Amino acid sequence: MQSLPAPRLVATDLDGTALRTDGTVSPRTAAAFAKVEESGATLVFVTGRPPRWMGGVAGAVRHHGIAICANGALIYDLHTERIVESHLITVDVLEEVVAQLRANVSDLAFSVEYEAGFAHESDFLLGALDKAKGAVHADSLTARPCAKLLALHPGMGADELQATVHELVGHLVTATHSSRRGLIEMSAQGVTKASALAALAGRHEIKPAQAVAFGDMPNDLPMLSWAGTSYAVANAHPDVLAAVDHVTGTNDDDGVAQVIEKLYR
Repeated sequence: MQSLPAPRLVATDLDGTALRTDGTVSPRTAAAFAKVEESGATLVFVTGRPPRWMGGVAGAVRHHGIAICANGALIYDLHTERIVESHLITVDVLEEVVAQLRANVSDLAFSVEYEAGFAHESDFLLGALDKAKGAVHADSLTARPCAKLLALHPGMGADELQATVHELVGHLVTATHSSRRGLIEMSAQGVTKASALAALAGRHEIKPAQAVAFGDMPNDLPMLSWAGTSYAVANAHPDVLAAVDHVTGTNDDDGVAQVIEKLYR
């Protein structure tokens, strides 16, 4: 039986998928990533992370690949560690979204990711990768275009909050989530991991059927639907497990590397 050709593009989420729970890239996974580029294929990390969180990853993967950051808003070249493309939320849309959400959902706290840096309200609980930084006045959050707007609620679950946000401002921004807490991430309307990945693949004349994608959370679903072959790690969100073609090992068991090793023997 003749084996199928190896994919021309490998796209993978990072946190919860290719990275271990402690945020590290295992030696096995780093070697698998190198194998993708050595074969002549395109390696793309597709993540909700902003570029400012990519320095350690870039070093761990030996500066291989391109990163689609902030759920599709920013394209970041890991070879040079520079942003090469941006799709931002404009100031007028940003102001309206924050006003609508603040008027209809109590207890929300906001943060924004810019092309360089971020700002947050005092009630916004920072993530583990964020260094302590002074909060800014609410008006300052919407003073310039941003790559991603984040809304945090102390009591609502992520799925419930996403549905609420989508109903209120889904005509203005694209909302998703990638964590187990009530944190919603909003990009410019129509900007997703899939939209950025499809555009990148098109520039390389790569069709969806020639791509394989890996993910674990709802913000990965558009990308997984776009790719010709989709994988979830075993620790993925139930909606992701139900949507993919295949399931591989968990992130802590190097599930992504297990598949890449078979694809690029």
